[in-house]
Amino acid sequence: MSEASARRKSNDQPALLDTELDHLPPELRWREWMGRVEAVIFAANEPVTRSVLARVVGRNCNIELVIDDIRAELAGRPYELVAVAGGWQHRTKKIFGDAIRAAFGTAAGEGAKELSQAEALVLMCIAYFQPITRGELSSFFGKEVSRDLIGVLRGQDLIASGPRSPQPGAPYTYVTTKTFLSQFGLDTLRQLPEFEALEDAGLLSKEKLLAGDIVPGFSSNHRNAHPEIED
Repeated sequence: MSEASARRKSNDQPALLDTELDHLPPELRWREWMGRVEAVIFAANEPVTRSVLARVVGRNCNIELVIDDIRAELAGRPYELVAVAGGWQHRTKKIFGDAIRAAFGTAAGEGAKELSQAEALVLMCIAYFQPITRGELSSFFGKEVSRDLIGVLRGQDLIASGPRSPQPGAPYTYVTTKTFLSQFGLDTLRQLPEFEALEDAGLLSKEKLLAGDIVPGFSSNHRNAHPEIED
């Protein structure tokens, strides 16, 4: 390799970032860390995890406190920093949803195709009972959950294949994804409302779910008492 080529290759390497900033007084060091964290989150098109943010701040920097200070500064702004899908992301505050819809015809984060009632109910069941097979979903509803319906949820990256079930034939199970968490503004699945709480609030009835009449789009072929488990 010639000296010129070696020099070009050396110039292609990113400069090492000073994360400790020991030459700065504590207040200026903290402000710089805040700026870096917010810049990285702002530049990303998906939630940014702690491990990514740790690359731009010092080893003793408390990232949660940095996030808290950034949130405090954004208190009067129309957007905020939210914990979602295991990371942090800038999002427009919900109170400005009508203004965004009036301007663009859709609110931020509503670019995905709206789910049908059947798709939404199947997604809800996967979220609460994952990992779960298609056969188990069909048994739950008393009607077949089609591969096409599962395909819609997979196509929007709301669900993915989970571990193989120990049942005969080792069918695939389904689990929700980080995209699911992001779409519904959840940081973790632990933030899902308790199933019983939804029933108590009148927002969900297991009897109505099992009735089938409120689930248009399912196959009309009822499953028998021991449905075949399919992947």
